[in-house]
Amino acid sequence: MDNFDKRPPSNSRNNHSFHTNYDLVCFSHLRWDFVYQRPQHLMSRFACARRVFFFEEPVFSDEPSRLDISEREDNLFIVVPRVSHGDKEKRDVSEIQRELLKELFDAQKINEFVLWFYTPMALTFADHLQPLAIVYDCMDELSAFKFAPRALHENEAILFERADLVFTGGQSIYEAKRSRHERVYAFPSSIDVEHFAQARAHFEEPTDQKSIASPKLGFCGVIDERMDIALLDETAHLRPDWQFVMIGPVVKIDEADLPKRENIHYLGGKSYQELPAYIAGWDVATMPFAINESTRFISPTKTPEYLAAGKPVVSTPIRDVVRPYGEMGLVHIASTAEEFVAAAEKAMHDQSPARMRLADDFLARNSWDKTWQQMSGLISEIVNLRSTRSTVAKNKVFCRY
Repeated sequence: MDNFDKRPPSNSRNNHSFHTNYDLVCFSHLRWDFVYQRPQHLMSRFACARRVFFFEEPVFSDEPSRLDISEREDNLFIVVPRVSHGDKEKRDVSEIQRELLKELFDAQKINEFVLWFYTPMALTFADHLQPLAIVYDCMDELSAFKFAPRALHENEAILFERADLVFTGGQSIYEAKRSRHERVYAFPSSIDVEHFAQARAHFEEPTDQKSIASPKLGFCGVIDERMDIALLDETAHLRPDWQFVMIGPVVKIDEADLPKRENIHYLGGKSYQELPAYIAGWDVATMPFAINESTRFISPTKTPEYLAAGKPVVSTPIRDVVRPYGEMGLVHIASTAEEFVAAAEKAMHDQSPARMRLADDFLARNSWDKTWQQMSGLISEIVNLRSTRSTVAKNKVFCRY
């Protein structure tokens, strides 16, 4: 993979020695308590060394506008702006958020800080801040998602101009964005191997899955416009003796539109801690994603998670799954329902030790800890350089007197 993506220089990994006291303020379109994925993995690790403020999108209510701040673990604060309907009618929501953001900075005494953006839309209320560095972690092409704000493209263009570093959530989106900034780095989905490897041990199946017959073909993740529900329906129709277990919240699509068959089981969202127990009971792990604009640049975190759990995997031809997982023979690729059935049949007999060793060797080079260390090193380079320049400038002024 090293021949086609941009990795951080090796000396960026441990360069944390000079300026380490800054806070990190993260603006996210995803809520902390939604699905545990890339933002949670990274921000939890940053919080081991500094205060992290995870600033979510606003929640609207009839109560007076305010900030809700909750500490989830040491140094990690979830910040939820609650905007009253009355304020929303009188003023622009961005203006209200700007005031609430100022309250946060004043109350928490946030003086030296780095800004981390998951959503460019946060610029509408945070563009006045003077951080030590700006990071844009472009984990998805948000403009292709359902209900994307019209101003997203414009705000992303501004963010590219102001950002010091751009990280991408996969190889495909890196290739699409790398010409827009001089410091773009590909950081595809990583893995907490130890957590998902628990699925290889014997588990007492969770109650709501235990009663489902085998073979079980499972999926865990958000069920939204990226899911090929027609493919799921047709595959379940072709093999009524197979059971399809769908784990995850349903968002942005009507639940009434989901295929309803006796062998399709929607179990709802589960916590990150519960996932290994569910995956352990599957015969095949699946990723029946649609091939459309919303999936063009996705790099599913569940790909390495399924492999760490020791499960054979069948996926539709998502580019960042085909490269490298399909090309390495780690994931079976299928486009149609007939191909999905054939691939799943093959996968059920794909328990060779050689495949498991190949998957384990690949995953050993890829972890959220390594990703966080490399990202942190790149940020430290920016912060240290600016701190050095500031010190030199101050010394020059002092010497003149």
